[in-house]
Amino acid sequence: MKILVLSDMVSPYYWDFFDKNKLKEIDCIISCGDLHSEYLSFLATFARGPVYYVRGNHDKIYDRKPPEGCISIENRIEVFQGIRIMGLGGSMRYHPDQKDQYTEKEMKARVRKMRFQLMRKKGIDILVTHAPARGLGDGTDLPHQGFQVFRKLLDDYEPKYFIHGHVHLNYNADEERCRSYGKTTIVNAFERYIIDY
Repeated sequence: MKILVLSDMVSPYYWDFFDKNKLKEIDCIISCGDLHSEYLSFLATFARGPVYYVRGNHDKIYDRKPPEGCISIENRIEVFQGIRIMGLGGSMRYHPDQKDQYTEKEMKARVRKMRFQLMRKKGIDILVTHAPARGLGDGTDLPHQGFQVFRKLLDDYEPKYFIHGHVHLNYNADEERCRSYGKTTIVNAFERYIIDY
């Protein structure tokens, strides 16, 4: 199964130079946030499978104009062809009262509310977030710090993949796209990347 993951920057490969054949082998698309709703709706029009998304820290437009034809996986586990996909959008809170920004305590509370789903689904195969996990590809500044609770999810459930965005690879040429943590492959979905699941 081929999964196209996206985040933070519209890819000219799909937007400016689109050819529907570029999506013909893609089974599903996952957005990790901070992408225009028009872009996701456009991809959903041509995709042969579902387009799932979580919100980034700049997606307040989704309140008025959510991506059409796409499925929000915020605070839930979606099952696609037997693969359990869990979504938690947003970033570390760095502006007071800003939507889609959370303290560590608030993110832990969101995860706690999902415990029943996690138990009922017997774990997860893919964890999808906007922000990274603490110490695993995050930044040192508060806006780009990752969440410790995401590391706990990786420790407890050992998903095959952890996909996130938020950390722009074009800001730092040394930043890794993929890394391993225990049994999990971590993928930074900046712009576009294809996972062969």
